[in-house]
Amino acid sequence: MSEEQQGEQKEASEICWSGLTDVGRFRKNNEDAFLALALNGEGVRRLGKYGDAGLQENDYIFAVSDGMGGANAGEFASKIAVDKITNLLPQSFRAAAGGISVGFQDLLGELFDQIHHELTHMGFCYEELRGMGATLSLCWVRPGWVYFAHVGDSRIYHLPAAGGIKQVSHDHTHVGWLQREGKLREIQARSHPGRNALQQVLGGKNQNLSPQFGAVGYEPGDAFLICSDGLVEGLWDSGMKRLIRNPPKNAAADVAQRLVREAVQTDGKDNTTALVFEMS
Repeated sequence: MSEEQQGEQKEASEICWSGLTDVGRFRKNNEDAFLALALNGEGVRRLGKYGDAGLQENDYIFAVSDGMGGANAGEFASKIAVDKITNLLPQSFRAAAGGISVGFQDLLGELFDQIHHELTHMGFCYEELRGMGATLSLCWVRPGWVYFAHVGDSRIYHLPAAGGIKQVSHDHTHVGWLQREGKLREIQARSHPGRNALQQVLGGKNQNLSPQFGAVGYEPGDAFLICSDGLVEGLWDSGMKRLIRNPPKNAAADVAQRLVREAVQTDGKDNTTALVFEMS
């Protein structure tokens, strides 16, 4: 085997990430929230807005939530969603490490159910929180794989090292279904009047929660983007790929800032959040 072939066999050993949220140009409150965690058998540690670390040292959790509701309810809903992840996942992780046979879908499904129950309960108990809800797009990074769970119209994208960009999460809207079925192109879906009518959300008035679960194998050089719909409104998929794959020299840590800044300048009507992580 040649040295070049041996190089191709290498596994990703490090992960670098960057995240940023912006209120946008017209909103008063930021109802978006994002989360970056390192997780192991000893506990959980919140990560900064950007950084890098070894993939063998920990599991990593990255998540974006977009809240909705009257007054400050949306801001409260997204904060509950990310705080619940921090509180509940370490318990599940220790249970799995202790030999309990449970898969990632069971763990993440239970997590989403508990967040859904908490938001629904709070909305029932407090008039000012009535009907509040939140989207949640979560990625759990382990050696070789990214496991994900998703509800709503925030998005998860995969950018393979070989090129391209693919949305791996499903927008839980009728318009999203039409686009997946090939009945709408990206340009038609973006201008459709019903594109923001959610069929699935944590909390709100949604009784039967049905998250999307999946797993994506990754190779060195692969990148992932989790974002709120504010970023989608301001950037085409091709624009996201351009900003992630063609950074200025010595500016890799600023990729989320570049995404959010351009999206807000282009549109900016909604809160805008980007969370990017890349394997190296």
